[in-house]
Amino acid sequence: MADFVEKTNVKTAVRELATPIAGVSTFDSIVQSVITDNPFGCVAWTEGGVSHQPVEKSKEAYVVKVIYQDTDAKTVGNDSCKFDTIAGFNAGATALLGSAPLAAAHGGTAVRDPDSETYSATIRCRDPNGELYMVTIARERVNLSSYSDDAIRTKVETWADTVAALA
Repeated sequence: MADFVEKTNVKTAVRELATPIAGVSTFDSIVQSVITDNPFGCVAWTEGGVSHQPVEKSKEAYVVKVIYQDTDAKTVGNDSCKFDTIAGFNAGATALLGSAPLAAAHGGTAVRDPDSETYSATIRCRDPNGELYMVTIARERVNLSSYSDDAIRTKVETWADTVAALA
């Protein structure tokens, strides 16, 4: 029988944040700064005839949370909705908070639960060495995945050290 022989050693690294990112605006500014400023020194590339920017947002998700409270401030229900844009997230929050039929069905008043809300964005980067890797920024952690060169982790870690919200 033939043995499997390792061809690559792909790594993943995670930074758990000391405190969650404060809000969606702070989160968005962090993500946009990576895309705009390219702090990892990524390079443009072409794959399958498609040209790619050095840094691209490949996926994003935002979950709004609402609780319903009775007249004694006791939680009597909850709702959550997932959106793929910040605009959708904000519009969805407004719709949930303003929905009289939902409030009546839950038997309470809608109240936003921002501490339970989640956001994440995956950024795809092409290193000058040819490696394609992902940085996923979430409210409580930053994941670096699909890399093999430790210099990539060092670049991402050095950048994260300069962003107060990612401590």
